Amino acid sequence: MSNAIPPAAGGRRRVFLMRHGHVDYFQPGLTDPRTVSLTEEGEAQAAAAGEALSAVGIDVAAHSSLPRTRQTLEIVLARRKALPDVATLPGLEELRSGTVMASSREELAAWLAFSFDEAHLADASFLPGGETFAAAERRIVAELERFIVSGSWRSALVVAHEGVNRIVLGWACGGGLATIGAFEQDLGCINVIDFDLTPTGDGVAIERSIIKALNVTPYDYVKDGLPRTSLEHLFDIDFGRARPTQKPQAS
Repeated sequence: MSNAIPPAAGGRRRVFLMRHGHVDYFQPGLTDPRTVSLTEEGEAQAAAAGEALSAVGIDVAAHSSLPRTRQTLEIVLARRKALPDVATLPGLEELRSGTVMASSREELAAWLAFSFDEAHLADASFLPGGETFAAAERRIVAELERFIVSGSWRSALVVAHEGVNRIVLGWACGGGLATIGAFEQDLGCINVIDFDLTPTGDGVAIERSIIKALNVTPYDYVKDGLPRTSLEHLFDIDFGRARPTQKPQAS
């Protein structure tokens, strides 16, 4: 028996929202970070998520269109005998960052990390000259809302990015951009969000959202081996959790 629901009916839909696995933004020869691929560590993280989700019914899956999310999704789905339909959601691409002059990896990682804490401020951007958090929130929420109310599925897997997921979680909890600094998103993590839908004159609308699980890492459920933030891990540094004393300058 299919668990699909008529497009015009209300009901509850569940989104398994993942972050892609580990990548290396400093690999030799990389000129465009948008094209970066998963490392062996990232592939292992995606495989662990696939194992955790192997018995979960997934009606539809989606990725942001960037290679690291597409590869993560393919690995997660690889264990399944029957594959769900896969959609591309370019509105869920990662925030577009600015370019800054930084004296070290530590300084750059710190600015990236602490930028989320000020996302709610007027004209705050993902580093100077980058996309504003307000603009990113508009495109991300609009894309996800369209996806959630479309079709006739009950359970979806969506693979996106750290900044995207933080914004989605801030929207889902009702706190908006003022809350996203608190939502750590480890590499290869899984969040579970339920959305209750109600019928409208021409379809369905989201009535409420319920966060059921947050930042679950199947390769290390209790985070014993994850003392660093994900940005510290990606940059292979520990910036000491200290906020830089001066604002970053655009290059």
